[in-house]
Amino acid sequence: MKLCRYDGDRVGVVQGDVMHDVTRCLEDLPSMRYPFPQHDQFIARLPDLMPKIVAAAATGVTKPLDQVRLDLPVVNPGKIIAAPVNYSKHLDEVRDQADLNHGNESHMRHIREIGLFLKANSSLIGPSEAVRIGRPDRRNDHEIELAVVIGKAGKDIEPEEALSYVAGYAIGLDMTVRGPEDRSFRKSLDTYTVLGPWMVTAEELPDPSALDLVLTVNGEMRQKANTRDLVLSVPELIAMASSFYTLHPGDLILTGTPEGVAPVEPGDVMQATIERIGTMTVPVIG
Repeated sequence: MKLCRYDGDRVGVVQGDVMHDVTRCLEDLPSMRYPFPQHDQFIARLPDLMPKIVAAAATGVTKPLDQVRLDLPVVNPGKIIAAPVNYSKHLDEVRDQADLNHGNESHMRHIREIGLFLKANSSLIGPSEAVRIGRPDRRNDHEIELAVVIGKAGKDIEPEEALSYVAGYAIGLDMTVRGPEDRSFRKSLDTYTVLGPWMVTAEELPDPSALDLVLTVNGEMRQKANTRDLVLSVPELIAMASSFYTLHPGDLILTGTPEGVAPVEPGDVMQATIERIGTMTVPVIG
């Protein structure tokens, strides 16, 4: 199932080129009082909501997909966890290009050595928004990534159990400003994490290990790879992350970008596609 938010705070199921409204299912979410939970309530309750979502999709109002504005599919992630240099060819290009490594040894080391990093939640935008270049004096690069949405809480998760903790998958754009500073700092500018166009639920995509990824800029091919080339697989990333952090419903894991990262400028248009998930087109503005 392809679940999305659209036109404000409406929830829909995408089937082909049609949006089926299932917003009434939100009425089953518990009312909240301060202090609020540290996770996404919709994702946490999704297993219970699924039968009602299926029923609502069969009877709800429909709209052509091209007549709605797609918003963030996951509204309240507790944290955004990202994997650096998780494709071998990308590690090679980082080592070879001074514009990418800036002489910083940590940029050139293997993911098993340097671990993961966090991005600010304030960097997150939906697929109908634009990336705004925050540091025009620097090189600003695109990075397409498979995004994993955690579905239930877990700590010290074993790799063989990891996929049972996944609610679904989306396309992620992990935008970055090049420079000598820490990754978390340079990748957390406003609008520098794009998630969309919807979330494909885990039962529809049980195996994320062989998905084609493609990113073009103004129609020019920039990145093309397959998740089979990940250094650490999705289960291994979940296990690594949960060995340090308790994972909560709605947490996002960006699984790393392949080779071909390159700069974008205001006026460019990025199109990101991941097999079995979909495509999102994101403009770049100044």
